[in-house]
Amino acid sequence: MQSKHNTFSLFLTLSVLLMFPSLASSQMIIQGDDALRKLSIAEMAIKSFYVDDVDEKKLVEDGIRGMLEKLDPHSSYTTPKETKEMTEPLNGSFEGIGVQFNMVEDTLMVIQPVPNGPSEKVGILAGDRIVGVNDSAIAGVKMSKEEIMRRLRGPKGTIAHLKVVRQGIRDTLFFDVKRDKIPVHSVDATYMLRPGIGYIRISAFSATTHDEFLESMDKLQAQGMKDLVLDLQENSGGYLQTAAKLAGEFLQEGDLIVYTEGRRVPRQEYNATADGRFTKGRVVVLVDQYSASAAEIVTGALQDQDRGMVVGRRTFGKGLVQRPIDLPDGSMIRLTVAHYYTPSGRCIQKPYEKGNKRGYDRDIMNRLNNGELTNADSIHFADSLKFTTLKKHRTVYGGGGIMPDYFVPLDTTLYTRYHRELAAKSIIIQQNLRFVDSHRTSLREQYTDFGQFKKEFEVPQSLIDAIMQEGEKQGVKPRNEEERVKTMPMLRLQLKALVARDIWDMSEYYSIMNEENDMVRRALELLSQKEPARPKKTKKKK
Repeated sequence: MQSKHNTFSLFLTLSVLLMFPSLASSQMIIQGDDALRKLSIAEMAIKSFYVDDVDEKKLVEDGIRGMLEKLDPHSSYTTPKETKEMTEPLNGSFEGIGVQFNMVEDTLMVIQPVPNGPSEKVGILAGDRIVGVNDSAIAGVKMSKEEIMRRLRGPKGTIAHLKVVRQGIRDTLFFDVKRDKIPVHSVDATYMLRPGIGYIRISAFSATTHDEFLESMDKLQAQGMKDLVLDLQENSGGYLQTAAKLAGEFLQEGDLIVYTEGRRVPRQEYNATADGRFTKGRVVVLVDQYSASAAEIVTGALQDQDRGMVVGRRTFGKGLVQRPIDLPDGSMIRLTVAHYYTPSGRCIQKPYEKGNKRGYDRDIMNRLNNGELTNADSIHFADSLKFTTLKKHRTVYGGGGIMPDYFVPLDTTLYTRYHRELAAKSIIIQQNLRFVDSHRTSLREQYTDFGQFKKEFEVPQSLIDAIMQEGEKQGVKPRNEEERVKTMPMLRLQLKALVARDIWDMSEYYSIMNEENDMVRRALELLSQKEPARPKKTKKKK
């Protein structure tokens, strides 16, 4: 059998060389049983002899993906389009007309024009419907949201001819909007949670996050902030350098933030380059099972340097460093080259089996099924995973992700089945948009500032009734009266927050939603104490 295999391999090689004689002298085909030679022969054989036509470009892409899939879960290949879509948010801007929008049925409604953006400059208002772009209808034609975004975006300096319908105006309006750079903000919310206590929520660590954070700090300190709640829940990560700069704002010059090390990558340390802007006030960092990568770097640094209290649930555990490798056609390989380690020496990366992406992706569900997300007593660590913080010598644990100092269980009963189904079918958001669209002017006249709105506004029963009626049309009903009653408090809170978002912005949204957020409540409890009680020790694995 071995002889037959060798004969066939020789025949295949000779056949390929006869068909492509220039390859005989190429360095691509080298002597010996070389892996690259095998790969080249396989690709050329498929292209030359396969029974059907093949897309050579796709064949190569599939081959790259196949190699990377057998490595770790975070090494990846992206096409030119995917690469652009992935890097655009992290670069901090894109080029377009500058509107926040949502779809009401199949019509684009402007939620807010970006302040000082190109659309606001020509007079586009919240509530406007954009029904046409460059002589093409985008309303009433079942066009996807992605296709609409593609038409609205374009190179800086180009003109988008918009056809707009405005409530109360009989005639269609026309605007020529000169596209420009539109900032993508990664700081979602900044406001005073309580007197003396500021709140900043960050969704990702992009190229502009550090500057945005400093602006938020200036704003809060001007309002008397002494302590800070830094919310990194569901923060997907981003740039290492941004995370290091932001963490450094809480630390003293020279304090270690994170280090990386790999098989072919020597240890590289990232330290605070100067005393940070906020080295005295207390800090509480909020994290959950979706806080990943750069968010874990910041959290681990503040915990290991005994600079902040960590509240929530064990973070995702993404501690692999990817090096981007740009390919000539604009595609990219992101190859894992090292691990992240916190200052105490903890590896952030959770365990994984090479090539088992499905098992890795099920980790969060496994945590839920094992009780880790809902019960602190379900969390166990071996003594080998013990580490010690650098200044107060507290015990912290490795094993993947950052374990908080103060555990807050996931409340799986917060949203009823009925509420979740209404949200999944976009019934809540659609009815809210209709309500705001009809009452935008009166709401702004009645509530001259957000403080008054937060204190006085109550969701009208007519909005609740409209949601329930539309739900019934779409087959979404409460199972019984008990479920309906239980749904109402969170539904009303969410609707109030959504109205605030559409009239003001995301800071006002979180200001309302956070009043019922268990993690925020726990942070306030800790900051109300002169010396926070030490957390209970996690049970050790025997």
